[in-house]
Amino acid sequence: MADERWLVVGLGNPGERYEHTRHNVGADAVRVLASDLDGRFSRNKRARCQIAEVVVSGERLVLAVPESYMNRSGGPTQAAAAWYKVPVERVIVCHDDLDLEPGRLRLKRGGGHAGHNGLKDIDRALGSQEYLRVRIGVGRPPGRMPARDHVLRRFAPAERETMDVVLAEAAGAIVTLVTDGLEPAQNRYHAR
Repeated sequence: MADERWLVVGLGNPGERYEHTRHNVGADAVRVLASDLDGRFSRNKRARCQIAEVVVSGERLVLAVPESYMNRSGGPTQAAAAWYKVPVERVIVCHDDLDLEPGRLRLKRGGGHAGHNGLKDIDRALGSQEYLRVRIGVGRPPGRMPARDHVLRRFAPAERETMDVVLAEAAGAIVTLVTDGLEPAQNRYHAR
C-alpha cells in the first residue's frame, strides 16, 4: 500500500543516567535520523513512546523511542505498531549488539534475540521475529565484566567519535532500508 508507514523503534533506557550509554545506541540512532529529517519528538501517551513523524523520498516514517526501560520495549513497540497500523514486516528496530565490535553495523530481518532482553520482549509482544533490525556493535565487555555493566557504561572519548560516525551511518541505513530494501542496504552498509 502506498500510504503505509514504517515504524522505526530505537531501543534504550529512559533518563539522564543512561544517556549515551552503549545500551542506548539504538535510541541515539533514531534521534540522529529525526534530527537529519527535521523531525520533532512529542509524547504519544497511547504508544508510551516519544514519536516523530517524518517523510523521506515519499516514505512515511514513524520514529519511536519507547519511554520504558529496555527489557519492557515490547509493549510500547506493539502499541505504536497498532496505533499507526504498521504491519510487523514494516517495523525496524535499532539496537545495541554485543556480538559486533564497536562501530560495526549490520542489518537483517528476523532471527533470535541472542539474549537481548529488549528484543526478547518485542518478539513476545509482536508475536513475531520477522521485523527488520539495525544492529549497532558495542563489543564484548573487557575481562570478566558482566555484560549488564558493560552496556550501561558510557563510551570513552575515542570510542565516542567512532560511535558518532556509526550513528550517522545507522540513520543512513534506515533511509536505505525503507527506500531501496534490505539487500541493497546490506550491500551498502555491510561492506564498510
